[in-house]
Amino acid sequence: MTRRSKVLTIYTDGVARGNPGEGGYGVIIKGSDGDIVEEIGGYIGETTNNFAEYSALVTGLKASIKYRADKIEVYSDSELMVRQLNGVYKVKSESLIPMYKEAKSIMSLLGDVKITHIPREKNKEADILANKAVDKKMRTEVR
Repeated sequence: MTRRSKVLTIYTDGVARGNPGEGGYGVIIKGSDGDIVEEIGGYIGETTNNFAEYSALVTGLKASIKYRADKIEVYSDSELMVRQLNGVYKVKSESLIPMYKEAKSIMSLLGDVKITHIPREKNKEADILANKAVDKKMRTEVR
């Protein structure tokens, strides 16, 4: 789908079982009409929860490029990541700095991107994808 969407909504979630432990991510992308246009789940392997959260975000942002949206709204239940990207917290973990920089770079390329923290209960679809990816130990993509 390469038609122009006014607004894309992206829900991201990362999981690490054990933290660190086996991890994965889930991404749900919805078009202006609220319908799901893409679902992505990915297996990372041994990782931390925060790295998995950033992996979900970077994957979602990269996937959104092809939709050429005027505005992108990202929702995540990772308060740490959202506050880091919004300039409230500094990124202290050495392993997260490259992911943070990549996310910021893609966000600036995309233009109007807003990232907002949401409660875990409002992020169930992305959470299910992240957990399925870990269960299957593979990347899945559904359009």
